[in-house]
Amino acid sequence: MAGLNFGVTVAVLGVLLLSASRLSSGVEVYEIALPHGSGITVFIKPGTPTLPMKLCHIISSRRKETTLSIKSGDKIVFYFSCQDPENHFVIEIQKNIDCMAGPCPFGEVQLQPSTSVLPSLNRTFIWDVRAHKNIGLELQFSHPRLRQIGPRESCPDGVSHSISGRIDTSLVRIGTFCRNGTVSRIKMQEGVKMALHLPWFHDRNISGFSIANRSSIKRLCIIESVFEGEGSATLMSANYPDGFPEDELMTWQFIIPAHLRASVSFLHFNVSNCVKKEERVEYYIPGSTTNPEVFKLEDKQPGNMAGNFNLSLQGCDQDAQNPGILRLQFQVLVQRPQDESNKTYVVDLSNEQAMSLTIEPRLSKQSRKFVPGCFVCLDSRTCSTNLTLTSGSKHKISFLCDDLTRLWINAEKTITCMDHRYCHRKSYSLQVPWYILQLPVQLHDFSWKLLVPKDSLSLALVPAQKLQQHTHERACNTSFSYLLASAVPGQELYFGFFCSGGSIEQIQVKQNVSVTLRTFAPNFQQEASRQNLTVSFIPHFKEEGVFTVTPDTKSKVYLRTPNWDRGLPSLTSVSWNISVPRDQVACLTFLKERTGVVCQTGRAFMIIQEQRARAEEIFSLEEEVLPKPSFHHHSFWVNISNCSPASGKQLDLLFWVSLSPRTTVGKRRSPRARLWVSTMVTSIPRCRCSQKSFRRDGRTMTPMCMPSSMTPWCMGTCCRMPTGPSSSLRWTPTGPSRAPQGTAHPPHPPYAPGPRLQS
Repeated sequence: MAGLNFGVTVAVLGVLLLSASRLSSGVEVYEIALPHGSGITVFIKPGTPTLPMKLCHIISSRRKETTLSIKSGDKIVFYFSCQDPENHFVIEIQKNIDCMAGPCPFGEVQLQPSTSVLPSLNRTFIWDVRAHKNIGLELQFSHPRLRQIGPRESCPDGVSHSISGRIDTSLVRIGTFCRNGTVSRIKMQEGVKMALHLPWFHDRNISGFSIANRSSIKRLCIIESVFEGEGSATLMSANYPDGFPEDELMTWQFIIPAHLRASVSFLHFNVSNCVKKEERVEYYIPGSTTNPEVFKLEDKQPGNMAGNFNLSLQGCDQDAQNPGILRLQFQVLVQRPQDESNKTYVVDLSNEQAMSLTIEPRLSKQSRKFVPGCFVCLDSRTCSTNLTLTSGSKHKISFLCDDLTRLWINAEKTITCMDHRYCHRKSYSLQVPWYILQLPVQLHDFSWKLLVPKDSLSLALVPAQKLQQHTHERACNTSFSYLLASAVPGQELYFGFFCSGGSIEQIQVKQNVSVTLRTFAPNFQQEASRQNLTVSFIPHFKEEGVFTVTPDTKSKVYLRTPNWDRGLPSLTSVSWNISVPRDQVACLTFLKERTGVVCQTGRAFMIIQEQRARAEEIFSLEEEVLPKPSFHHHSFWVNISNCSPASGKQLDLLFWVSLSPRTTVGKRRSPRARLWVSTMVTSIPRCRCSQKSFRRDGRTMTPMCMPSSMTPWCMGTCCRMPTGPSSSLRWTPTGPSRAPQGTAHPPHPPYAPGPRLQS
């Protein structure tokens, strides 16, 4: 009977007097007459954003109007005063259907009045259906099905459906939907409000949905999502991104082809503050002996599910003073089962400490086409796009992924020593564990964070194969390299990238450091035997880093200061201990003539010291030209110490060392550059411990021998003014001395391993 009544209503509305004609001036005239009892109201009102009304008006009964309302029983003739009313006005057609006062018009819903006789404006058709609390209403969508979108998204063709339910007198937004999706039915209870938005240029003349009567569903709503093949759907809780109604239940039903598998991922969620019950999600999964399976929102969600399943979101009784907010946005991915999903891998971290391992998607460009997802499954049931395993347990994992190259592994391990008496001279091997290498996913990063007590211990890193520093002049082309960086909070110090096949035998660092092994090619597993770095705890020293280098006779060794892109940090000192074979001569060459550094406080300087003869050259990096290529017959040190640079140009140096047979180059060394002194105007070769003063350039010069028990550095000559009360403490390259106020204060020189000098 209800269906018959609905057909009669359609017939009556079909004879509504709805016509359009044209005035002699060419303006189109519209006439709308709505019969009594139709339940339809038509509103024409300014659109948003609103344009000035003086540009266009609604002309009705010779009056200019900015809005027009046509109710049941009204007959209105009108036209617009402009040629483009679609840029100024919108039309809203609302039909109220009261299923509590009479029979409900179930069946296919018509667009009434037809879009063909309405003005060409952006149109919104609204159906407001009210029903008893124990009556269920079902919206059925014919092809194409619907796709839910977020609050800031829009539909490509401009056609959208806004659906709301009712809780007593309150409206609850179920969601906004576009065409071409998976949503086929939405069931609600107590009433529904459906809005169809059509752009003015769209000629659609059907609603695309029907209303059916159902028994009580005992929840806010049920959304049915049908997959016919591989694909994904993103869905949201009611009122998203606002809060889900308190203590309500919402269910999604998923229809999945038997030959496909489904996985659920929570994209965004928040939980509220509960005083009764507990917020949760429940799954009814085919074949499960524990249906329904209950999960917290922060848990990993099920994956690799075969067949249809239901997902329900249950709210709680919230704290009245501080309710919080419950909301959920999730994705269901449906794809073919992969061969890897049948293979299980054991990752045994039970004997590890302070270690974590994460398998996650590698960075890639997004594609508009459907791409099957890559999931990592824990115990073959809990699947997600990324998985983090922690130390202390044994884990069984499998993969649901058609292309495992889309995943990679990042791991981190912390090695800590807080008691220098226990750790002194103790060593650890930094090597990627075998259980990572046996996984079918490429390792991206493995980071070791090495922590030592401050001012008590330092660290020495010795590679299994000598290392090469990555530079533009000689780039690393191996399958992996090491990134060394300070792990001291607040200190941005990067020593650089290093790979095997070079001349660096050892790297010593002052304090906490992070060593990251980074792979660059899938064949790393085949070359994994080449990676091994031994770290030892050694007595504390004051330099940030010391590199021990033994150059290859066949190629140049390129070396550069840390923080190459940003400049050496302020008041930082770094040294290179360069070994020269007995039958070779080393040529030291700098890339540029000047550093260009500008110091705000202190001095930036470089020391080159022959380790055998103890002769040293000290250069001001701020003022002087860098030395020309120089030849060294014996092992030597290069130390670079920075000032506090002014903003702008920072200190960065690149140099290289090449070896040649000693017979090729004469045994006489090239003339030395000037030694650095406090006035930067004079030089004297090596300290001879003579206390006899002499005059030079109008100044009194006093040679001083200043040996140090800590370092082999020796200051050759200092310009000394007459002593007096104005003198103050100043750091020389070997320690404190007395200098006039205002004299430059270079940083304390580096600690340099080697025999102590005798006074």
